Amino acid sequence: MSDYFTHPTAIVDPGAIIGAGTKIWHFCHIMSGAKIGPRCSFGQNVFVADGVELGSNVKVQNNVSIYKGVTCGNDVFLGPSMVFTNVINPRSAVNRKSEYMATHVGDGASIGANATIVCGHDIGHHAFIGAGTVVTKTVPPYALMVGNPARQLGWMSEHGERLSFNTDGEATCIASGDRYRLENEQVTKVGSGKAESGKDA
Repeated sequence: MSDYFTHPTAIVDPGAIIGAGTKIWHFCHIMSGAKIGPRCSFGQNVFVADGVELGSNVKVQNNVSIYKGVTCGNDVFLGPSMVFTNVINPRSAVNRKSEYMATHVGDGASIGANATIVCGHDIGHHAFIGAGTVVTKTVPPYALMVGNPARQLGWMSEHGERLSFNTDGEATCIASGDRYRLENEQVTKVGSGKAESGKDA
């Protein structure tokens, strides 16, 4: 008996590695060679190709295909019908399997519904890609990206709240109380809020 759940309509090919507590729902297909961490969740009609690697607690919503060359860290959210590509210039008559370009999605990043990630561009940890956004360049950690092509609108906290930096380059997440610093167009988390520190007390 496996330590993960598979719906009867889902297909998990022999050789796929699935972590404990993962749930694979209706009409999914996980190919041999895929490596999926613990406590992941796959909505209806998800495809995961050979060579894909996902960390723990990755949530993949309905109608998402994750192709060879894509890797995700921990706590990643992939919204409904978002799209990964793996070839920059596909042609049906030209075999470009040797030209797949890699994409890595960092820990805690969220990609909204119907967004498209053009291959070869990494998504930084805790970045937030808005619904319908088309990413054509590498995204820095904590960045909030919107539009087609994607443009940076601001910064997001790990809790998923918009950050407002003061003139000293400091911001506090309104939900968690976590503190952040913006310096040289890079955001770093510099302190934990009351909610988090209270748990440790």
